[in-house]
Amino acid sequence: MKFIFVCFYLVIFSFALFAQMPEQVLATANGQKFTVNDLPPEVGQAYVNLSKNVAETRKALLEQQIAETVFETEAKSKNLTVEKFLEQIKAKVPAPSEKNIQAVYDANRDKIGDRTLAEVRPQIVALLREEPEQKALLNTFNSLKTKYKFVPGKDVNALSLRPVDVLATVGAKPITVKDFEEKNKVRLYETKAKVFDAVKLALNELLYNALLSVEAKSLNMETNELIAREITGKMRQFSTDERYELETNLRRQLFAKYKTQILLKEPVPLKLDISTENAPFKGSPTAPVTVVMFSDFQCGACAATHPVLQKIVTEYGDKIRFVVRNYPLTGIHENAFQAAVAANAANAQGKFFEYAEILYLNQNALDAASLKKYAGELGLNLQQFTIDLQSERLVEAVRKDMADGNIYGITGTPNIFVNGVKVRVTTADGFREAIDKALKK
Repeated sequence: MKFIFVCFYLVIFSFALFAQMPEQVLATANGQKFTVNDLPPEVGQAYVNLSKNVAETRKALLEQQIAETVFETEAKSKNLTVEKFLEQIKAKVPAPSEKNIQAVYDANRDKIGDRTLAEVRPQIVALLREEPEQKALLNTFNSLKTKYKFVPGKDVNALSLRPVDVLATVGAKPITVKDFEEKNKVRLYETKAKVFDAVKLALNELLYNALLSVEAKSLNMETNELIAREITGKMRQFSTDERYELETNLRRQLFAKYKTQILLKEPVPLKLDISTENAPFKGSPTAPVTVVMFSDFQCGACAATHPVLQKIVTEYGDKIRFVVRNYPLTGIHENAFQAAVAANAANAQGKFFEYAEILYLNQNALDAASLKKYAGELGLNLQQFTIDLQSERLVEAVRKDMADGNIYGITGTPNIFVNGVKVRVTTADGFREAIDKALKK
């Protein structure tokens, strides 16, 4: 379960230098050492402050878990769902005045453009309600903590915590270390992994630029001349993909030639038990590697990623099973949920992937009429397709995908998992690297 409870869930990272080792060597190449100090300042500071930020995140997540427990307890006592209970709290917040709505509209005319006040009114009202709603939730939370005799337990960042140690108690319900670690393992891993990703990216760029200079000097040419010879001059299609491939190849050659070693330690990958039951898939059911993509048919990044994954799946043959699950971003994509249901309806007639291709190519036309038109173009049974579009079973299947996605820590799309491990670098090389690692295990 997720709560939009800004007071507890939002962690603001401070990047003041912390007492670690900025001289720590992260990589070597051509006899040169590359340290934390060589990274861009904001990246280096994030790395140096990682332990501090993990501790802050743990505190925030425990507070969030306490809030969830308190609200669940009170909602149950009122025979309400937690969502309904929270809606009742927010409903008590007075509506913003017309004067304030107009003031926000006038102050943001340069960003709003030619849209009328009526068109953007819902967004402005939501913006103006956010702070008082959060204050109402916080006040209710503090009141309920007293009602249910909240008792703090051990420090969530204490050394040598045992799984049975109690971090907090709400009424008769204890929150143990085991409960906390299991519930928050994805967020805690992401906190570390995001810093690692940023450092690795910056380090690779740092090494690449340094070695380009070294290589150019060894050939008595300027760096831009080397790039022209090895990349620009070899381009035939002049596409982004072609340039990326040529640059990647040059990077690999330079890293190998100058004996590059990356000493940066990656956090131990978090492996999740990603369910694939009843989900559409390509490939052998007994393949050693399962690639799962959580997608939104109205998401541009998903449309770009899907064909890349399809190509890579083909490269590995029967070693890969490619599974697609739904995670429509309903807050920003009004047609994404219905498109997901339509894809499930196409899957019921054995045409999921063919139908998905059409949806990705027509993201600006995913209304009900268009969804039916695409089904007709594929030769599907339109009568059955129309019935299935209204099927509560298929609607629930999409909701189940979204609920599972929330458990797996998904907040956006696309999200790709290889044998339960999230792929953090969503490029062709990133996918291949993740698949190759899985095949070696």
